[in-house]
Amino acid sequence: MITYLYWITVFALIIALLVFIGHKINHWKYAFIGAGIVFIIGWAAYYFHFQQIFVKKYGGVMSLTVPEGQRHLGATWKDENLWIENYDPKTNTCYFTEYSKGNMLQGKVVIKDCNPLMPQK
Repeated sequence: MITYLYWITVFALIIALLVFIGHKINHWKYAFIGAGIVFIIGWAAYYFHFQQIFVKKYGGVMSLTVPEGQRHLGATWKDENLWIENYDPKTNTCYFTEYSKGNMLQGKVVIKDCNPLMPQK
């Protein structure tokens, strides 16, 4: 819900700029430039800062896709970063992949001969 509220606020600000600068003052060129700047800043702030904070602390929305051929085992938060555990049955390897803010600093841990899906004796 917080994610939708964020984007509603960004688009409301863009519309307010277009109405005030474009319609009231009649400077459409500056209105569209300002609206573009607000959109780019809003997108960058969300992608590089707010997305994982919204998901972790306020119940925001985030989607990830499990790579083809792998099986999802679990997910956990470490500080503000999300760690995903997947298993590749073809290579018998577990992958722990970090999703940091903006996916700029992604860590990856590979465990060979992992085989977590087999029953233990």
